[in-house]
Amino acid sequence: MNRTNGGGRPDPATGRTTGRTTGRPTGRTAGVNLLAPRSHNTALVLDLLRTAGPDGISRLELAERTGLTPQAVSKITARLREEGLAAEAGHRASTGGKPRTVLRLVPEAGHAIGVHLDRDELRVVLADLDGRVVGERCVPLSLGAGAEAVLGAVVREVTQVLGETAPAAGPGGGGVASTLLGVGVVLPGPLDHARGVLHRVTGFPEWDGFSLRDVLAARLGVPVVVDKDTNAAALGLAVGGERGSFACLHLGTGLGAGLVIGGTVHRGARTGAGEFGHQVIQLDGPPCPCGNRGCVEALCLAAIARGDLAEAARVLGEGAANLAGLLDIDAVLLGGRTIAAAPEPFVRGVATVLDAHARREGSREGAVPVRLAPGGARGVAEGAAQLLLAPVFGRGDG
Repeated sequence: MNRTNGGGRPDPATGRTTGRTTGRPTGRTAGVNLLAPRSHNTALVLDLLRTAGPDGISRLELAERTGLTPQAVSKITARLREEGLAAEAGHRASTGGKPRTVLRLVPEAGHAIGVHLDRDELRVVLADLDGRVVGERCVPLSLGAGAEAVLGAVVREVTQVLGETAPAAGPGGGGVASTLLGVGVVLPGPLDHARGVLHRVTGFPEWDGFSLRDVLAARLGVPVVVDKDTNAAALGLAVGGERGSFACLHLGTGLGAGLVIGGTVHRGARTGAGEFGHQVIQLDGPPCPCGNRGCVEALCLAAIARGDLAEAARVLGEGAANLAGLLDIDAVLLGGRTIAAAPEPFVRGVATVLDAHARREGSREGAVPVRLAPGGARGVAEGAAQLLLAPVFGRGDG
């Protein structure tokens, strides 16, 4: 592990070093251990170690799969073993000569916290390098309670989840806190992912312009990355093995989309992509808190409030068909608390609309497939943790 000096810490969102912070409720001092791969090649090797699982992978296989020389792989793996990130997983028979040493990732060598700030709930997870959740907290919380109340709750729950897992020792003997890469915080948009600044969060205008990343980093004393909840959900799916280009439609207290194009989360030029719920499909429709009328979100939530899930699914399907027609994506994945509570009518209803559109267009390939997104209630929070973990393995910018 690379130890930062007492005068600053690397910021995952910018790659630059920021100044020392104060007011650390977790009781840790400056000089937090932070995982910082020094090259693209190191990230490639780490990712192969991760995907190999506990069975491990040999140096020769690493060289073959990365295109690196055996000497380069030996140098990288030696450094990773010295830092506690890799360890021997036994030996494997070879076609000639002595058996090959097999290496594996050490998942407990690094951790990240994912925070999902929903409109009415706060969920915090602690994940290791494998993405496995090793700690979790979930409490009711209103996003409209004000910045001080919301920030206080985040600090309290992050501190609590770290405290509950404190006995687990990290490679340096300092426990989980000593291996913490940082905290990923996600919430409804729109927002500026690059600067960590919120815009006018739909329904909560008091957050407009709030520098959530910098304020929370100062309180926690670790790097913080801020993103939209839907982007985090999509990132978690991509890291988890979902291939190609897809849209993750997230329906809970609101409606949004996370877009993955060619394996990378698409945030757009102004980090505003994915405001799926606020596409207008009925010009004279009911008013939406965003200021428009007839938005997909407003129509969908109104149908749910009436108990008409079939109509809600039809509206969601029309929005999904617009998206599929614009982007020609490989799949539509459905997630969020509302869909998780009744997945079958939503998957069936959205698929029916997409099938009808495909038939009218005469598509030879058929309709874009619709599936339930894995991950359940904590999928977004797990994706928030991946904002810190994914870049370690060269999996996008997090």
